[in-house]
Amino acid sequence: MNVTRMTRRGFSLVELVIVVVILGIIGAIAIPRMSRGAEGAADSGLRSDLAVLRSAIELYSAEHGGDFPAFATFENQLTLYSDDQGNTNNAKTAVYIYGPYLRAIPPLKVGTNKGSAAVAAAAGGSEGWLYDEDAGTIFANLPIGEVDVKNVPYNSY
Repeated sequence: MNVTRMTRRGFSLVELVIVVVILGIIGAIAIPRMSRGAEGAADSGLRSDLAVLRSAIELYSAEHGGDFPAFATFENQLTLYSDDQGNTNNAKTAVYIYGPYLRAIPPLKVGTNKGSAAVAAAAGGSEGWLYDEDAGTIFANLPIGEVDVKNVPYNSY
């Protein structure tokens, strides 16, 4: 008869400890990076929304003889069709040939006014965006104290 050999089954305690230490090191590196990414996602979204809004305002200005959208009709002038003078219409016609530049004004993604797509002409209030029709500039309507993960004020984007 054959002599049965003792076969080794399973892992030794040392091997298990080494695997646990390696997993701990990977976790210590990966978890903080993933959590920072989630925090920075809203900041990136704000930058992206501002780029889209600013591009829409510039395109409107280029097609309307250098005039920026009027504050009173800001949303309509960017989301509907318009004529040379900035009058708006829901449908494209032979007169209303410009736009729309946006489907909708995006809601603010960060800060105390998060979720608001409203536009204000003066700082403060609960509106998401702050628009200056004379300069054609738009910013997040947030106080100076609200900052991103790099400690940069949102209203300076």
